[in-house]
Amino acid sequence: MDPMDIVGKSKEDASLPKATMTKIIKEMLPADVRVARDAQDLLIECCVEFINLISSESNEVCNKEDKRTIAPEHVLKALQVLGFGEYVEEVYAAYEQHRYETMQDSQRSVKMNTGAEMTEEEAAAEQQRMFAEARARMNGDVSVPQLDTQQSNLQS
Repeated sequence: MDPMDIVGKSKEDASLPKATMTKIIKEMLPADVRVARDAQDLLIECCVEFINLISSESNEVCNKEDKRTIAPEHVLKALQVLGFGEYVEEVYAAYEQHRYETMQDSQRSVKMNTGAEMTEEEAAAEQQRMFAEARARMNGDVSVPQLDTQQSNLQS
């Protein structure tokens, strides 16, 4: 494949951060498995190609609906159309987790900007919650926290 085939841009313009991708690759494999540099580069190129494929199909789905902005449901539909329907549920769960974390981050920034401070107990509880989230992510748990937890955090 010619590097210019990727959306008409040079290889450097359409790539993923090598250090981040290497970290993801290593996290997905057992500790005793090594990956050759060429294999890492190939995996990264495959990821870029997959993103291009999903983006292109998402754009087509979006255009068929006479929309100008690709929405998450267009990406999910593109996965179905391209034969990746088995991943839709997991992708949707990751999307919901991202939305939840983004909402939490924006609430934290608003709380910090308004000058409202946490009590020591609230800070300790928040720290424990964050540790639990980090442990869950490290263990591969992609479940979205329960609505009751979200609502109690909104009221705090």
